[in-house]
Amino acid sequence: MRPIRADLWEARADSPFPGLTTHAYLWTGGPDGNVLFYGTQTDADFGDVDRLGGVAHHYLSHRDEAGPMLARVRSRFGARLHAPAIELLEIGQHAHVDVPLAGRHVDGNGIEVIPTPGHTPGSTCYLVPGVNGQSYLFTGDTIMLGADGNWFAGYIPPISEAQPLADSLRLLGTLAPDLVISSAFPGESAVHAPGKQWRADTAQALAGLAEAAACA
Repeated sequence: MRPIRADLWEARADSPFPGLTTHAYLWTGGPDGNVLFYGTQTDADFGDVDRLGGVAHHYLSHRDEAGPMLARVRSRFGARLHAPAIELLEIGQHAHVDVPLAGRHVDGNGIEVIPTPGHTPGSTCYLVPGVNGQSYLFTGDTIMLGADGNWFAGYIPPISEAQPLADSLRLLGTLAPDLVISSAFPGESAVHAPGKQWRADTAQALAGLAEAAACA
C-alpha cells in the first residue's frame, strides 16, 4: 500500500469500468481501530493491511462500491460495515450492514457523515480528522477531478438526479478540506489538496452539472 499521509494509505488500483480507476483507503487514526473507505475488488493488499493493524470499520460511500469483497473484508478482519441506510437493499445483497447511516452527524470514530444524494440516492461523503489537524474529505463519486484538470460531478442519468446533486455540491463547497479523495477517477490520482480553491472547485463542478443536466 502507498502512504498518502502518516495515517492514510492507498490500496492498489482497481478498474471497474474502462477509463475509470478506483482505490480503497486505510485510515489508521481511528479511535476504535483502522477504517477502510470505499470498496475493493482484490485481496492483494490484505497482507499489508494486516501489518498495519487490520480493519475495524469499513465505510462505503454508495451502492456501486458493494460487491463480493465486502464479505471477504468482514471474514478476514472482522470489520463492521457502515453504509447508507437508503441503499441497504442493494448493499445487503453482498454483506450485512452493521451501521446504517442516515442524517448528518459525527459518529463514534470521529468521522463526520455527510449525506450527499444525487449521484445515487444514498451517496454519502465522509470528513475525517487526519494527522496534524488536517481533514480528509472522501467524496465517493459525488465530485472528482477529470483528466483535463477540471472538477466535475458524478452525474449519470437516469441513475443520478441533478437537483439533489447540485444541492450536495453546494453543501460540500461550505467545507474546507485539506485533502479531497474521490472513489472513481479518470485522471492520474484520486487524491488532491485543493487549498483555498475548494469553493471554486465545487462551483466549477456545479456549472458543469447544469450544462450536463440541460442536455440530458
